[in-house]
Amino acid sequence: MRTIAPRFGAHSGAVSRLGITPGAGRLLLVVALFLGALLAAATPVSAHAALTGSDPKQGAVVDKAPDRVSLTFSESVAMSDGSVRVLDPSGKRVDSGKTSDFGSNTYGVKLHKGLPDGTFTVAYQVVSADSHPISGAFTFSVGAPSDTKVALPDQEVGGGFVGGLYGFARYLSYAGFILVVGGAAFVLGCWPRGAGVRPVQRLVVSGWLTLTASTLVMLLLRAPYTGSGKIADAFDMAKLGDVLQTKTGAALVSRLLLLAAAALFIAVLFGAYEKRTDPKERKDLAFGLGIGGTVVAIGLGATWAMAEHASTGIQAGIAMPVDVVHLLAVAAWLGGLAALVVALYFAPSVDSGAVRRFSRVAFCSVVALAATGLYQSWRQVGSWSALTGTSYGQLLLVKIGLVVVLVGIAWISRRWTARIAGTAGGMAPEAAAAAVVEQRARRKPVTVPVGGAGDSGAGSKEASSEAVSSEGSSSKGAASAKGSSSKALSSESSSSKAASTEGTASDSPSSDASSAKNASSSKSASKAPAKEAKDSQRAAQLARQQAAMNTAREKRIRDADPLRSGLRRSVLAEAGVAVVLLAVTTVLTSTEPGRTEEEAAASKTAAETAQRSGPLILTIPFDTGAEDGKGTVRLDLDPGRTGSNDFHLYVKRPNGSAFDVPEVKVSFTLKSKDLGPLPVAPDHIATGHWTATGVQLPMAGKWKVAVTVRTSDIDQVTVNKNAQIG
Repeated sequence: MRTIAPRFGAHSGAVSRLGITPGAGRLLLVVALFLGALLAAATPVSAHAALTGSDPKQGAVVDKAPDRVSLTFSESVAMSDGSVRVLDPSGKRVDSGKTSDFGSNTYGVKLHKGLPDGTFTVAYQVVSADSHPISGAFTFSVGAPSDTKVALPDQEVGGGFVGGLYGFARYLSYAGFILVVGGAAFVLGCWPRGAGVRPVQRLVVSGWLTLTASTLVMLLLRAPYTGSGKIADAFDMAKLGDVLQTKTGAALVSRLLLLAAAALFIAVLFGAYEKRTDPKERKDLAFGLGIGGTVVAIGLGATWAMAEHASTGIQAGIAMPVDVVHLLAVAAWLGGLAALVVALYFAPSVDSGAVRRFSRVAFCSVVALAATGLYQSWRQVGSWSALTGTSYGQLLLVKIGLVVVLVGIAWISRRWTARIAGTAGGMAPEAAAAAVVEQRARRKPVTVPVGGAGDSGAGSKEASSEAVSSEGSSSKGAASAKGSSSKALSSESSSSKAASTEGTASDSPSSDASSAKNASSSKSASKAPAKEAKDSQRAAQLARQQAAMNTAREKRIRDADPLRSGLRRSVLAEAGVAVVLLAVTTVLTSTEPGRTEEEAAASKTAAETAQRSGPLILTIPFDTGAEDGKGTVRLDLDPGRTGSNDFHLYVKRPNGSAFDVPEVKVSFTLKSKDLGPLPVAPDHIATGHWTATGVQLPMAGKWKVAVTVRTSDIDQVTVNKNAQIG
């Protein structure tokens, strides 16, 4: 079986001095990039439902107070009592507090009777069908406009600290889902031996913990996220109960229950399955884990599909299963890629067959992503103008570009995998690398000291020869160490015997010889334990040296294989692009779809056009600051729509009389489309009256009308007013 072992770069010395291995440094870089991309993307979510009309309309002046206020949205919304508030000029609530659904995405609230004249403020805060909160306010007047004491908060719903925290937890939930599902699938389907590899186990368990913790945080923050924005409301049990009654709350609770089943799956995968030795039992258990894991993964994916974009809009019955397949394909590809990166850098070895199997899984995942992504893009965008002219469409183009780059790098990884699967000169890559190391070792032998300064030169040469020849395996190294120790012990014993014999022969008297013999025996007996301890220390030292030599040899073998190095670099590049792709994808899920944005804009324009009868009339006061420099400008634009319009401008003094001024200039600007200013040069036809025909306004939208009035040679002023034209 060929394996792919981790590789440490040539710069490992400097990094290891910091206590960080090169592999860990690269992985930390990827993690930092991932978190940076997520934090950069942590912006308040865009609304997915838009207010398209109201009764009374925004800014309207009505003769008598209405009995109710109604609001029409681009899609259905969730609304509770108190979601719509109507405030009189003094800031007092004048609505009944109970909202009603009038059908056709129209909702309203009844008003009290006997309302005074003045300007009223309507504030609303609802949750769109795809779980995102929206809010807004507008005014209307009864009788005539007046001052109002109403002060609305500047912070939009879903923003602030709670909004940022909720958004970050949401992004982490996607990352956790990818790691736990993709990592487990990689182990079960591509590398069963990985079930016993500790770094891979940590990756999958970390994904489960991340998904569980982020889901709990989202459940607690849901009430303040869609409501007051105060963190204290996260611990309000009454509001938490209300959250559990919503579609999003049910989805989050279902996810937690499925995560409990996922915990059991992980325990069996890294416990009973890893310990099975019988092939048949292991195969049967793998089949059961595959079925159960697939069911749990589909359920987890469905918790997003039932509460996000797929659950609203056209073809929701088709879109939700497609969204689940899309999520599972992302998890199988990116989660498996994360597991492969961890295995290549931290596991002792990886089967080349596992890399080939994952390569096939990644290819199938890309095909599934392309098919489901094409359908989702059509469903969410719907037109070429939405693809290029909306935030969703532009982000989608960025995502497509990243996918193309990722597929290109994956193709390079597949080439490295194919080369590793082949042979190098009839040998596997590991064997070829080992041959290179052996050749280098023969050219430069390694000398290992056996003893102290008293050891003979021959003994050192012998130990050196044995050390070099023992590089092949750790078992041989241990045997060599034991043999050298035995030789050293027998040599010292012979020296001791020779010294004893020499001492006996030098003395002639028998009594002295006997005494010397007894003394020598006593001395030898006392030194025996010390010699044994010294010999044990030398044997242990030799064993440590041999182990270090074996480790160094394994490292040289890993460094000598360029195929593994190329695969690791390409896989790491894949991981880097993948984390950026994940960040863009999570931002897409919180951005208003292009189709919805265009439909909402069209509905709003149509509603405003239908509510306005006759030409567009604007009255703008001006003051140049000079004597006789005050007055009003009235603009009539007929019919006040896109295309050709007739334009009339009237200038009057404060007393209402016509005011002939030396010069008047007018321009139109549509900032949302970077269009304009479009100048209009009206002709002076009567006192205080200018006109122009064929004024072209090419696009619908909120136009800024700028009027410059000059009352003397040096006194002039420019006044602006926005108007919806379309």
